[in-house]
Amino acid sequence: MRFLTAGESHGPALTAIIEGFPAGITISSKEINRELARRQKVAGRGERSRIIEADKIEILSGVRGGLTLGSPIALKITNRDWVNWQDYLALEGPLRSGRQVIAPRPGHADLAGGQKYGFQALRNVLERASARTTATRVAVGTLARQFLTQLGVAVAGYVASIGTVHVPTEGANKLTLQELRKAVSASPVLTPCTEAEKAMLAAIEAAREKGDSLGGTFVIHAAGLPPGLGSYVEWDRRLDGRLGQALLSIPSVKGVVVGDGFAGTTQLGSSTHDAIFYSAERGFYRSSNHAGGLEGGITNGETLVLTAAVKPIPTLLKNPLPSVNIKTKEAVPAAVERSDTCAVPAACVVGEAAVAWELAQAVLEKLGGDTLEEIKTAWNRYSDQLRTWPE
Repeated sequence: MRFLTAGESHGPALTAIIEGFPAGITISSKEINRELARRQKVAGRGERSRIIEADKIEILSGVRGGLTLGSPIALKITNRDWVNWQDYLALEGPLRSGRQVIAPRPGHADLAGGQKYGFQALRNVLERASARTTATRVAVGTLARQFLTQLGVAVAGYVASIGTVHVPTEGANKLTLQELRKAVSASPVLTPCTEAEKAMLAAIEAAREKGDSLGGTFVIHAAGLPPGLGSYVEWDRRLDGRLGQALLSIPSVKGVVVGDGFAGTTQLGSSTHDAIFYSAERGFYRSSNHAGGLEGGITNGETLVLTAAVKPIPTLLKNPLPSVNIKTKEAVPAAVERSDTCAVPAACVVGEAAVAWELAQAVLEKLGGDTLEEIKTAWNRYSDQLRTWPE
């Protein structure tokens, strides 16, 4: 199972094609649109997300009567802002002058991308490198989440910090994923802690007034996963590595932690690893989850816990960072594009989708099958096998 996306920030549309998605899976465009709206309407977003972006998914192929067909699924999200940019970004014919970017923005791909592809028009870089394109990843990942839901696997995320404001992780980790999802859905910053929410909103507003930006962290949980997804036999099949790559490919994500991560480096091994127990009711289990549900690149049956670090957005509206005019080589302020103040809540929505996709791939690699019925049969057979193993 794989997907490709295409489209630019201000282009006619964002598109995706999914190949290898099993047949017989119930798909809801309403759920996809709900996730797209979550990405847009969280706190910290700028004018474009609140006014211009109103993303709606259009399913073009691969689905009939709400069920997937097993054939390629084509998705489209129309850009409402294209009407304001079509003369500047025309796919064919002469381009209208203006809206050029010649002062690359530090922290973005502008300069390195221009050097890589030989562009003097740096807008060619930023149009595709923009986080706007993550809308398609949300759509694709939501299809994967709908698949996982039908197997009893749940994925939920929350914002753990913005700037210097942190959520007490002990409380969040005690919630079931259903409770976590419900608490987060009521929060404009996608956090389950009302006290932290107030402080986060105040920090975002203070940064907005200064024309500055804030970063932070988000946490993704996945429950209902059986032991054995992923593999230890080759480096590129280790699930922790694949999940890390998926999250690090989200714009502004600069670090990923599995389980306790760096916190475990200051502890002795005796207090860092999860002791194994057995009961007739639960089978093999662990009473703690420092490993975050992954050992040796394989799920171990505990809840998957991943944390991602999101840098502050580099576009500064009032006091742009120093840059250089690539044509005159003179020192100038960096270019300014419409931007968000804080991308952490939006990145959390994208992170949920990215994790759901990787987990769906891992399920198919383990169990195979072209239809949901075949996959469920294999899932139940594998579950029975785990209950009686090693007999």
